[in-house]
Amino acid sequence: MGVKEFKLPDVGEGVAEGELVSWLVEAGDTVSEDQAVAEVETDKALVEVPSPYNGTVKELLAEEGEVVPVGNVIITFEVEGEGDDVSAEPEPESEAEAESEEAETAVAGESAEKGADQQAETPKGRVFAAPSARRLARELDVDINAVDGSGPGGRVTDADVQAAANGRMDSGVEDSEEESDDGPRDVSTGGKKSAVSRRDDGQSTNGAAASSSAEAAGRDRTLAAPATRRMAEEEGVNIDDVPTDETRDGQAFVTPEAITQYAQAQREAREAEVQADAEAAEAGSAEAAEVTEEGVAERIPYRGIRRTIGQQMEKSLYTAPHVTHHDTTVVDELVDVRAEYKELAAERDVKLTYMPFVMKAIVAALREHPILNSTLDESDPDDAAILVRDDYNIGIAVATDAGLMVPVVKNVDEKSILQLSREVNDLASRARDRKVTREEMQGGTFTITNFGAIGGEYATPIINYPETAILGLGGIEKRPTVEESEDGDEVVAASTLPLSLSIDHRVIDGADAAAFTNTVMENLRNPKLLLLE
Repeated sequence: MGVKEFKLPDVGEGVAEGELVSWLVEAGDTVSEDQAVAEVETDKALVEVPSPYNGTVKELLAEEGEVVPVGNVIITFEVEGEGDDVSAEPEPESEAEAESEEAETAVAGESAEKGADQQAETPKGRVFAAPSARRLARELDVDINAVDGSGPGGRVTDADVQAAANGRMDSGVEDSEEESDDGPRDVSTGGKKSAVSRRDDGQSTNGAAASSSAEAAGRDRTLAAPATRRMAEEEGVNIDDVPTDETRDGQAFVTPEAITQYAQAQREAREAEVQADAEAAEAGSAEAAEVTEEGVAERIPYRGIRRTIGQQMEKSLYTAPHVTHHDTTVVDELVDVRAEYKELAAERDVKLTYMPFVMKAIVAALREHPILNSTLDESDPDDAAILVRDDYNIGIAVATDAGLMVPVVKNVDEKSILQLSREVNDLASRARDRKVTREEMQGGTFTITNFGAIGGEYATPIINYPETAILGLGGIEKRPTVEESEDGDEVVAASTLPLSLSIDHRVIDGADAAAFTNTVMENLRNPKLLLLE
């Protein structure tokens, strides 16, 4: 039985991290290869992560709600017939081994008091830390047991290890001299680091270090009674970090009083740090806006899909200068054609909406005005270029509980009205269930957003950057229109469709936008022509 680690995979091109939304298994569960073990949200998709092994779940290494970088180990498996993985964590020593080592340490301590030249090492326990943090700790020569974790559940992160290494260097632990009340004093012994740490106040209480800070001593070894070591474990303290002035034959000796004082100092330091961070955050919030939590019914984390959408909208709005062209067209014939084919489509188990007709009308217009089927390549500022596309991939904005998602229907020009209906309905349904894949939301050349489905006539839709245009659809309703006749103009009720076309004015001129919209409206007024597309 071997232990295998499983790292968060790259679930989509360019993904750097994902939020672990939920675990689908627990420690001890038996899993089979390709069985889903977790749900991970990344960019605009919620994906299930499958197990690569047949085996048993050993340990879950990430918390639900935690944002995990791609490549971090999130789960370990016990796999039958496999040797231990080189990256797997070692098993913790048994209780008998720990007690035996404690007994040896106690004997060493007693012998030291009698002048015997014996030494004992502190037994090392396991801590909750990512494998990458453990590797970094080894590279920086940092004792992982002495690092306070800032991650979920006290998990030690790479940043925690780096901070511990920086703190050790800043504290001068590796220097050969330390500052005392009487000035610098040499605490080196035969070129080795002293086991005795400096006391800030030069006083001792019951032989313990009366340090007022939570700074770690960082020794290589420490002498202590078994009961003292047990007390350190209960306090969550690494005994090698406890400051002390007591020695036994040149080796640091820690008492229970020293453990108590150091643990209290650590708690006070953490509380002070948390308070300082809270005050800084509060001050920053006050400077930004005079907003308080008073009266707030719910605090929703701004992350995952919602944050991705926000960042995309911000990038689009502040990169592309938006201009929105509004118009309205009469669609009486479109309403009749859709009603005529609706029952026929239902017989083929297809729900026929107006969207496929609009998509066909847009493709016909893009053929006549190809500049709107373009993207602006700014990857090289010195060689920027407008890329006019020859494929017609239409993105359909879908409102979901997690925010706006835009699955893409590929090659619209090659598909019939019924084919488009099936594909749009399928993509929209899976988008609402957050089952649409990342690949199905890439490669768009033009986007449609249908705000009229929930009420509304006009809007100023934000372009789905790096595309250069987006068409917003209002609701199809009976509205008063002017109809020309031999007897003069007459106001009649007609089914009309409001259109809102937003363009990137760096690429598309207002005249192009107006001409494109006119072509779309002409196609919608004569929808039977679209059946030939």
